[in-house]
Amino acid sequence: MARSIADAVFDNVDSVKAQLGWTLEGRYSVTSYRSAAAVLAQRAPEELAAILRILDRFTISASEIRSPGGNRMSATTRFADLTAAEGFHQEVRIEADLTVRLRAGKGEHAREVDRILREDYIHNHLVDFWRGRVAFDYEWNSKDQTYDRDLYAFRSFFEAGVIDVGVIVTRALSNDFFLSLGYCLDKHGRETGNTVAAKFGASTTGTHKLISRIAAGRSGGCPVLVFGILPGNVTDYTTESPDELPGLSN
Repeated sequence: MARSIADAVFDNVDSVKAQLGWTLEGRYSVTSYRSAAAVLAQRAPEELAAILRILDRFTISASEIRSPGGNRMSATTRFADLTAAEGFHQEVRIEADLTVRLRAGKGEHAREVDRILREDYIHNHLVDFWRGRVAFDYEWNSKDQTYDRDLYAFRSFFEAGVIDVGVIVTRALSNDFFLSLGYCLDKHGRETGNTVAAKFGASTTGTHKLISRIAAGRSGGCPVLVFGILPGNVTDYTTESPDELPGLSN
């Protein structure tokens, strides 16, 4: 009987938390692909400490989730400010040309007979944040295809020898959680007729969409560490049943 791919490429959660010195239980989930947590702890301990400080300082409020987001909701801007304070460069692109040399004969002094330049061999892949040997992305509410872009960027950075590990912070919040928030707010803070659950639809980002792509090998050999934002990281949130919220009763 074949083993699940998860058994082969994802790391034991308890071991991962021990490697990270985990103190954020209930606020974030954590998933490690191809020993990402161990690589981060051993190869980039200062970046790991910085990322854990960012996660500890970052919260998002239920009011922000209900409010119109535009291109960059306030929590996203706040997250970017926290990374900047920790010395991460923002919106870092990788570009590279490839020079191919052909030599005739054996030995290191064999005569070069042709040379080909492949311009833009690696072209313009972008990560949200970069520092040292770590690429770092934050995804809150984008189309889930954004994960393909993120993972391919990690792969490009990794295969070019620029990073040892990629890290993604995204949401791990269920549809029931969004249902419990009731209705969206307009820019004046007034309730609209649109539900929060509709705003965060099935085709938007979430850890289940990301982890399935990682399991399919979208990041190549690059180790990836995923932190999922849980309800415990959401402030001014109450756990009322959706049936108890105005306008959402059956």
